[in-house]
Amino acid sequence: MPSTIAVTRWIPDEAVKVLAEVGEVKLSRADRPLTPDELREFVRGASAVVGMLHDRIDGEVAEAAGPDLKVVANVAVGYDNVDVPALAERGVTVTNTPGVLTDATADLAFGLLLAVTRRLGEGERLIRSRTPWSFHLGFLLGSGLQDKTLGVVGLGQIGQAMARRALGFGMRIVYSGRSRLSEEVEKTLGAEYVSFTELLERSDVVSLHCPLTPETRHLIDADALKTMKPGAYLINTTRGPVVHEAALADALEAGEIAGAGLDVFEAEPEVEPRLLELENVVLTPHLGSATVETRTAMAVLAAENVASVLTGGNPLTEVRP
Repeated sequence: MPSTIAVTRWIPDEAVKVLAEVGEVKLSRADRPLTPDELREFVRGASAVVGMLHDRIDGEVAEAAGPDLKVVANVAVGYDNVDVPALAERGVTVTNTPGVLTDATADLAFGLLLAVTRRLGEGERLIRSRTPWSFHLGFLLGSGLQDKTLGVVGLGQIGQAMARRALGFGMRIVYSGRSRLSEEVEKTLGAEYVSFTELLERSDVVSLHCPLTPETRHLIDADALKTMKPGAYLINTTRGPVVHEAALADALEAGEIAGAGLDVFEAEPEVEPRLLELENVVLTPHLGSATVETRTAMAVLAAENVASVLTGGNPLTEVRP
């Protein structure tokens, strides 16, 4: 009897073809995240689950799938939505999709940086509203990037890609994280390792690229925002709960920082309502990896992980508990 592979939401045909070679593909037809009850019912009897970042896959989901479940492939780099230890206890392999979305996410992060510092959203809204305007030397002045400091929180693959883009704009790089990187990486990027507090104090732009963990949840809170420069900007393309959105809205309203660019949100897809009313915030709907090439590569990598495990091989990108 062929293995059943439960795919919780649409994926590109290229990935479906890979899965179809090793099992019977069961695709969710709902154009939305499945509810917890729907998810447990959907995966029943599955040997593999291909899930999205909005799917909470825990021990209960594994129990609902049953004893044949061998692998959960998360179509994302982050895996905070998957209870890896609970699945490991049941002998279920968990995989993610690192590497393939590095450049796309860094591009989007730097796009947010440019949009908020140069007030591109404000200008575009002004024109679309048909508000009369004329050029003058004080019109919609933004902030330049040359000789400014970019603080990267989490200098992993995406953080390093962000730093490389910043170098092209003449920025200086400081970074913080759980551990210091090699001298070679630091030298290549001209990056200086500092404490998180010092990074907040020195940076003109703070860009978040750390995973969501219990330690990083609300890493950017009211105290962190007060530590930043009054003219500084915050960019978040990692996970929404790394930022306390209500505290960010407070800080922006009070002028404690100059602006923010957000691609992810604390209670996604909901957004702190006050952020929607502020001109100095650029908001995008989780588009970090949203290119045809990148999303296809993510789905194919997830499918290849499933195919490898179901045919007795090793996973390509395993998440270890």
